[in-house]
Amino acid sequence: MEEAQRGFVLLEIAVTKRIQLLRKDSSNPQRIRIHLGRIDRTHSQRKVIFEMRADTEIGTTVQESLSRVSPPTRSFPKTIALTIVGTIIPGLGLLVARRRRLGAAALLAFLLLLAGTAYLAIAGRRMALRWAVQPDALLLIAVFFALLALGWFVVIVTTYRSLRPRSARWYSRLTGVVVVAALVLAVTTPLGIGSKYALVQRSVIEQVFARADNQHVSPERAAAAASSSTASPSTPPGTSPSASPGANAVAHASQPDAWAGRDRVNILLLGGDGGPDRVGVRTDTVIVASIDTRTGNTVLFSLPRNLQKVPFQPGSVLANAYPDGVFAGRGDQLEWMLTAIYENVPAQHPRLFTTDNPGAEAMKMAAAGALGIPIDYYMLVNLRGFEQLIDALGGIIVNINYPVAIGGEADAGLKPHGWLKKGPDQHLDGFNALWFARGRYGASDWDRMERQRCVIKAIIYQADPFTVLTRYEALARSSKDILYTDIPASVLPAFVDLALKIKDTGSLTSIVFTRKVIKTSNPDYPLIHSMVQNALIAKPDSTGSDFTDPLEDACAYKP
Repeated sequence: MEEAQRGFVLLEIAVTKRIQLLRKDSSNPQRIRIHLGRIDRTHSQRKVIFEMRADTEIGTTVQESLSRVSPPTRSFPKTIALTIVGTIIPGLGLLVARRRRLGAAALLAFLLLLAGTAYLAIAGRRMALRWAVQPDALLLIAVFFALLALGWFVVIVTTYRSLRPRSARWYSRLTGVVVVAALVLAVTTPLGIGSKYALVQRSVIEQVFARADNQHVSPERAAAAASSSTASPSTPPGTSPSASPGANAVAHASQPDAWAGRDRVNILLLGGDGGPDRVGVRTDTVIVASIDTRTGNTVLFSLPRNLQKVPFQPGSVLANAYPDGVFAGRGDQLEWMLTAIYENVPAQHPRLFTTDNPGAEAMKMAAAGALGIPIDYYMLVNLRGFEQLIDALGGIIVNINYPVAIGGEADAGLKPHGWLKKGPDQHLDGFNALWFARGRYGASDWDRMERQRCVIKAIIYQADPFTVLTRYEALARSSKDILYTDIPASVLPAFVDLALKIKDTGSLTSIVFTRKVIKTSNPDYPLIHSMVQNALIAKPDSTGSDFTDPLEDACAYKP
């Protein structure tokens, strides 16, 4: 009893002290709440305190203030509804629960996020795509998504805990836990996937493109190339014969405008059955894409695989290594065709190259010599993995104007395994798209070259953002396995700008070197050079040349 009496006296002293503070802050409801909380936070003891001091002049004021700051009693369904609203609009539920500072901070952060997203979607597409090809930016994006998921998780849980009724029954509490867990998963799962995709994209850039920034040059190859260029009297002054034709383009990569002073960028597209570290590669597909850096207008030049007497780029190490700078010799002429350069030239002159992919470098010099234009970069697609790429895109749709063989070899007397049927708007999976591009049985190389250009067109125009997003991981995984290039990661933002121009406003035209124009066994290369120059200066809608082949017409269905 004495102990209880003593406790009551201590309580009276604490109450007296706190009443003095309440008198001072009687007009501030938030301060009243703090003072009362220092005594005890339970409603029953607060009621006793007010009864004990009911005759004081501030009793009524304190009681009214407490009713204003105390949260009203809510039903459980209303709590769940407010939690859902607070998840969709972070901070709103906290404001209802009178967690004003935290709620205002969460709501402000959400509004800023919403504004930033709207800007990127409406006016910042170029910026967003540039971020998507920069490894450092991708790492920051991955971290940002992870932190955003964590922050949203905290807001959802805090909102529910602040709103839930304290007297809820056990099954209501269990239901609340399930609802909160579902809301957390609904919000954090997309953010987690976004963070993962950013890291996957970063891995692609580092493995496919960034390695071009730091291509390994063996000391032996560098020394051999240097000695070869020194010994050659035909090397023009001021020219480095061992330099890549795209060296100037690489030099501009770090500048704000990577194409400063360059009207066009020329990319060699190769299709083979292997990568740069494999032996026995034959490049069945050789296409040069010449892109106008101002407009995005693109011209595709397809070179026949059986092209012979190919001249190498003047001043290059290969122009000095072969008689008259021409890839020609005795024996089986198949070994002296364009398709054999990737494999045979490095085998014949293994010490002339300073890159990790001498076959691709030789093909760049050959394409530059054949077309009379410099080649800046190459991209090699391993056709053994090409079907993976098409499958990752969900297939392509093309017009098939005649049956195309699947397999088969006429010279060996081998019949095709099947046929791709003629018809408009045919949907092809990876396997069938590969044979549509490569099938030769019963068709000429010219037919095959035309189909390959149509496949490129289909990939460019049918790779919509939704398809790429939903299949991104598979697409990225296949890209790492099938794509090899010397395009450095530092120049990728500039290529993003070019890609937008090509897709939005650019035209796509192809030049066909048919049998009416050239004889593959003895081509007229000055005529080819003239055709190339005329195509590059012609207007996109020009029909003055008999050899200009707009892909819309070439790939249209002709019943």
